Amino acid sequence: MGYIAGMAEARGCVRVMRASWSRREFVRSAAAVGATVLTGSRTVFAAARPKIVEADAAWRVTWDAAIATLAGNVASTLPKYAKPCLIEGSTYRGIWQECGPHEGLVYAQLKRWLPAGNVDPLDVARNNHMAFFALQREDGQLPASVKMSDVGFAQIQMVVPIAATAWELAQLRADDKLLHTAYRACSDWDAWLRRYRNTRGTGLVEGFCTYDTGHDNSPRWKGMPNRCADGDARKCPAAPGLPRLCPDLSATVFGARRALAEMARALGRREDEARWLEDAEQIRKLTLDKLYSEEDAAFYDLDSDNRFVRVRSDVISRVLGEHVLDTSQRHDRTIFEAVWKRQLHNPHAFWAPYPLTSIAVDDPAFVRPIPRNSWGGASQALTALRAPRWMRHYGQDEAERVLMHAWCDAIARHAEFRQQLDPETGVFTQPDPGGYSPAALVFLAFAAALSAAE
Repeated sequence: MGYIAGMAEARGCVRVMRASWSRREFVRSAAAVGATVLTGSRTVFAAARPKIVEADAAWRVTWDAAIATLAGNVASTLPKYAKPCLIEGSTYRGIWQECGPHEGLVYAQLKRWLPAGNVDPLDVARNNHMAFFALQREDGQLPASVKMSDVGFAQIQMVVPIAATAWELAQLRADDKLLHTAYRACSDWDAWLRRYRNTRGTGLVEGFCTYDTGHDNSPRWKGMPNRCADGDARKCPAAPGLPRLCPDLSATVFGARRALAEMARALGRREDEARWLEDAEQIRKLTLDKLYSEEDAAFYDLDSDNRFVRVRSDVISRVLGEHVLDTSQRHDRTIFEAVWKRQLHNPHAFWAPYPLTSIAVDDPAFVRPIPRNSWGGASQALTALRAPRWMRHYGQDEAERVLMHAWCDAIARHAEFRQQLDPETGVFTQPDPGGYSPAALVFLAFAAALSAAE
């Protein structure tokens, strides 16, 4: 279940259950799901591999190396949170809000393939969420990161909504306490964002700096500061064009509000549910009305002078990641078809031999030669890991399989699990060491999903 059957399929099953659950039904149904996962894990040998992996010697070696990499990245403790978490690995010694909760969820969904150890993957996934909730400030601000060195509050740095992954995990674990904690913490986080990241009064979410979106070294943020003023995410730096209205940050809030509505329903808070759904729909429509360019079939930031920042980036796939486009509506379906054909599935734009690029290949801003830690063109493991959250939802099953095969083949050449690769050659950027959790998760999750689809 979960990622090995396709993340989108799992999300679809969750949505079916969400439609009619009361809080009592949530606990009872989630308990059944959790029991199935646990029972399944006991029947699998530690060395078990999917059939597609067993058929290829290089994939077998890579599979085992990925298992070992993740085991090594389950830190015994972080200084400010004394429970085992799956850290990012390589040069990134900690967890980040943009990716750590999502990675924990994927890790938990791979449980049946992981050898029995001292730390249950479901507990690790829980810790990857609870660390942020435990360190939340009284005003509602969630940390951007929880690292070995410090806890970061100098930017918001969010992509996959922590509310969405917490809701999915709460169901998987039959975890009523996580449900309550996540609902309270994510509600307070939404209130913080409304207060401090809506200074222009538009109802959309504003970006103040590069690290708000985790787009290190991206032409999208060229000339802008990396962090917020005075290391305070409430303060916008005095730079031309700031603050910006950001489609990906707004999509993250949309996805979070939908998850909060579902949590509210499970908790029996029907008035809250209606309010969250209304607020989610409001930001969805604003994102489409203000931040989509029909001319370019792309989503862009809108600067403080109401001008598009015309750099075609993976902002587009991030918007789809939260299902902002509702293809049951003709208007949205038209947008999706244009975005898919002209951008995401265009071999001259994002659909390179090793998709998806972080900047369109044919965009003048694409950075070559490709430096380390660059969202200036390289295909990033994080983007690949997020792709199943939207590709099957939008009916792109075959393209999803192509992407999965490309990434698995590229990783299996060296089995070192690095952050990013050249989208044309599939060669990974070398300066940093391997051991990067997202790449290891990409290989395991994609190989398992491909095997299940055969």
